[in-house]
Amino acid sequence: MPLHAATHPLIAHKMNILRDTKTSTADFRRVLREITFYLGYEASRDLKTVPETVVTPMSQEFTGAKIGERIAIIPILRAGLGMCDAMLELFPKAAVHHIGMYRTKDSLIPVQYYNRLPRGQACDVAYVVDPCIATSNTIHAVVNILKRWGAKRVVVISAIGARPGVDRLLEQHPDVEVHIGAVDDVLSETGMILPGIGDAGDRQFGTHHDQDPSVLPAEPVSPVAAKRKRADDDPIVTGDSIADALGIDCAMNARVTPRDR
Repeated sequence: MPLHAATHPLIAHKMNILRDTKTSTADFRRVLREITFYLGYEASRDLKTVPETVVTPMSQEFTGAKIGERIAIIPILRAGLGMCDAMLELFPKAAVHHIGMYRTKDSLIPVQYYNRLPRGQACDVAYVVDPCIATSNTIHAVVNILKRWGAKRVVVISAIGARPGVDRLLEQHPDVEVHIGAVDDVLSETGMILPGIGDAGDRQFGTHHDQDPSVLPAEPVSPVAAKRKRADDDPIVTGDSIADALGIDCAMNARVTPRDR
């Protein structure tokens, strides 16, 4: 079953804390990390193991098991950062490859502004972490990028999603597993989950939803410029791949306001 929606009462309790507008930034970060740990634990249930022999403190050999697959954690910046540490607690030796995405304010088209997937070092299992699946445009684009990179299996871990976005993601990627804390029925016209948890990035990092970030360029690099700048790199890191992934024309050179999904 590609969709695994949590039913555990502890996760339901913690999800209610995330939903509460009175929850502080510190508590929001803490609870999101706890939820991620539980979801990540369940998401790792099907990992393959290989035999490993160790010597116990009683000087006895014992043949047990160890994880036999190469694991990568893919946090989608910036909101996915708050889920990364919990995944590293589960997989301390996993590689971490960041992908930076934001949505244009009006069209909700995702724009990639950062990508650290190393060429020729694809993994067996890629765990994509992002607190929210709203329209699913961003997750959809990232999954396509990971498949082109060479990831053999992609697993998405999110705290919450909107039913239309989750259904669309599974329709487009039936081979991808989604582990999620809760699924709400409504997606607003502005691409927000209702009733939802608000903007997960703003709530984690104490920024206000109506502020325009100044750390990202107001005019992202166009696909053509990106190709010139990284002519020797794989095409998966250029804006073209996102347009291809979504079947749309990403206006990468338009002046936009960064958003976190």
